[in-house]
Amino acid sequence: MEDPSPPLQSPTPSRVSMQNGPISRVRGSPRPRLLLQGQRRSGKSSISSVVFHKMPPTETLFLESTTRIQKEPVNSFMDFQVWDFPGQIDYNDGTFDLEAIFSDTGALIYVIDAQDEYLEALTRLHQTIITIQRFNPAINIEVFIHKVDGLSDDFKLDTQRDIVQRTTDELADLGYDGVHINYHLTSIYDHSIFEAFSKVIQKLLPELGTLENLLNGLVSNCRIEKAFLFDVLSKIYVATDSSPVDVQSYEICSDYIDVVLDMTEIYGYDRGEAEVTTVEENKSSTGSTDDWSLPDQSSVMKLQNGMVLFLREINKFLALICIMRKESFEKRGLIDYNVQVFQQALERVFELHR
Repeated sequence: MEDPSPPLQSPTPSRVSMQNGPISRVRGSPRPRLLLQGQRRSGKSSISSVVFHKMPPTETLFLESTTRIQKEPVNSFMDFQVWDFPGQIDYNDGTFDLEAIFSDTGALIYVIDAQDEYLEALTRLHQTIITIQRFNPAINIEVFIHKVDGLSDDFKLDTQRDIVQRTTDELADLGYDGVHINYHLTSIYDHSIFEAFSKVIQKLLPELGTLENLLNGLVSNCRIEKAFLFDVLSKIYVATDSSPVDVQSYEICSDYIDVVLDMTEIYGYDRGEAEVTTVEENKSSTGSTDDWSLPDQSSVMKLQNGMVLFLREINKFLALICIMRKESFEKRGLIDYNVQVFQQALERVFELHR
């Protein structure tokens, strides 16, 4: 792996903030809200800890059960809140302001333990969906069929088919057959939970279509096999090109982020005063008040199969990771130029949506 300078900087929770940048459009508005619900011990808190707090999956065994609604802000590329609900919550006891809970909610993530009896969980899911339809029918409903790491492939699919069929039939009987629900097979012990969250977050981005078009152009011009725009902090991919997502490609890109960040922790350095001065001078001359003007930071890894991983930091929060053939990477100048154009286009897109 080539170790260029300066290295990618790891956004830690203490410094995950971006002042007056193009992403302030999100920060200046109410945070999108994700509701994390499910039965007790279904794995809700473990999911939140692994995805947003980088907790090793093995340490989640010691997490206590959620006994009250926990509201956690996530400060990253897109600011949002994750509300972790206790499993025993009852919407009908009159103590909850349901309109306040659901009115600003972007997505409901309902977690079902696939290794446990889930009939009661399905009953609670159906009740929750009906309640949502009264207050905010536009909410994205996502069902995580969780803890599938201990199941065979056939049993995973059988479980998913059973849950989908039971939910579809029950909602149709109640007159809610038009409700759209997305189902995901997940586990905290592999990348499936990050991929599922990626798909959830993407639906909250009004710029998603534009981002995909920009990535398609980059892929076409540079003969790239696959391109991902990652949120570095959570390893959620914000967007990708329109070609099908191969799980193995996503996994290797996600692992590559860990490798680069780990290397940065050992060999990296803070941007010096000279670099900061250069950036400030650039801001003064161009009128820019964001962090898109920082020096290029990139990393390259050549794989044994002849493919090349190319990572370029876009800003503090976003990194572009491309998978390409060795022959394509030989035109490094063309790639650097097109990535710079892509970065400038991203800046304009987010400026328009501020």
